[in-house]
Amino acid sequence: MIALSLAEIAEAVGGQTHDIPDPSAQVTGPVVRDSREVVPGSLFAAFAGERVDGHDFAAQVVDAGAVAVLAQRPVGVPAIVVDDVQTALGALARHVVRKLGTTLVALTGSAGKTSTKDLIAQVLQRKAPTVWTPGSFNNEIGLPLTALSATEETRFLVLEMGARGIGHIRYLTGLTPPRIGVVLNVGTAHIGEFGGREQIAQAKGELVEALPEDGTAVLNADDPLVRAMASRTKARVILFGETDEADVRAENVHLAESGRPSFTLHTPSGCSDVTMRLYGEHHVSNALAAAAVAHELGMSAEEIATALSGAGSLSRWRMEVTERPDGVTVVNDAYNANPESMKAALRALVAIGKGRRTWAVLGKMAELGDEALAEHDAVGRLAVRLNVSKLVAVGGREAAWLQLGAYNEGSWGEESVHVSDAQAAVDLLRSELRPGDVVLVKASRSVGLESVAEALLAGAEGEVSAR
Repeated sequence: MIALSLAEIAEAVGGQTHDIPDPSAQVTGPVVRDSREVVPGSLFAAFAGERVDGHDFAAQVVDAGAVAVLAQRPVGVPAIVVDDVQTALGALARHVVRKLGTTLVALTGSAGKTSTKDLIAQVLQRKAPTVWTPGSFNNEIGLPLTALSATEETRFLVLEMGARGIGHIRYLTGLTPPRIGVVLNVGTAHIGEFGGREQIAQAKGELVEALPEDGTAVLNADDPLVRAMASRTKARVILFGETDEADVRAENVHLAESGRPSFTLHTPSGCSDVTMRLYGEHHVSNALAAAAVAHELGMSAEEIATALSGAGSLSRWRMEVTERPDGVTVVNDAYNANPESMKAALRALVAIGKGRRTWAVLGKMAELGDEALAEHDAVGRLAVRLNVSKLVAVGGREAAWLQLGAYNEGSWGEESVHVSDAQAAVDLLRSELRPGDVVLVKASRSVGLESVAEALLAGAEGEVSAR
């Protein structure tokens, strides 16, 4: 974080100083909420959770070099006491972003947020120092912590914004007001919490409503619900997509035998060829969103194409493709899942495994509400239509719906199987995998199916770790 005195921080967050002998002492290190991440010069944000209360670590973090604690009560060491630590953290982020004046790019969408954020960050990093959301650190706590990691050298701040209800993105944009807002798509992720796609569109569109008149809304021309958001912003609109009407578009899209996409990038400033390192055709749309942002910030088509061609994944368990010594390829896409990302992963599996035997090891997609049965059934059916060799559905009721959808679509019989848990899936795979097979592992984060991929890559002796 930029250097700030404790007095300035207290004023910014509306807090009271306690046990601070020198209010002019400066925080020069990061703002952290995990006591294990404290380094000299840090500010420690003490959150009171269900199992652990950060206030209990106050003396420990100061001994480790923290300048003070952001707390909800006096803790016997230097502290700035506030009514609510989360609210104060957001206020501090707003203060720092305002002081820096850096160009803030925010993005949201039902699927592909993290992959697109990683692409935008890697492209803009070629132009100037860039700070971006680590992983999926995209909520009311993670977003301000990311913003607070910016420094005086930071030119671009790329922030992923998640939402589980109306008003969530409006709150986040109030903490870190964007100049460029990107909306990728409106799908069915969290539809059980929102109630319908129209409500999801309403929530995602809060991002473009927050843009200033001299800002830019980057919208997916291929998604009608996203494209309609143009009427909800006073900012200039740039469309990306594969339609001819898009300002930034892709032509001649094709997949190599490896499953990596190539295309010709067209921007208002020219065109250039892109060959991506990422796997799956769905990354073309993500790349176009990144290209639209980069174009808006002054990069040429050639510069953008070079950056996109060199970009990889910065976040774990998202289409991580690893080949074992015996020729079995494991695709770990187990960080999270929704109907759109599940279908994209299945298509990527088929592309990667062309001419080989393919396995889809799938688990529950969470937060689908009344749509859960139909969506799991549809994914199972799609696996059959794509000619995936074998579906392994892992878990309880939702996994049974996956398996049933596959069975009813193609009368697969032994080609679809339902197993109780991750260890059972690993045992089955170890007994049946052959050299050259390709295995996709994907489910919602709560299922923990990354343990299946890790066990397959750990060797014959590895077992699934307990969760």
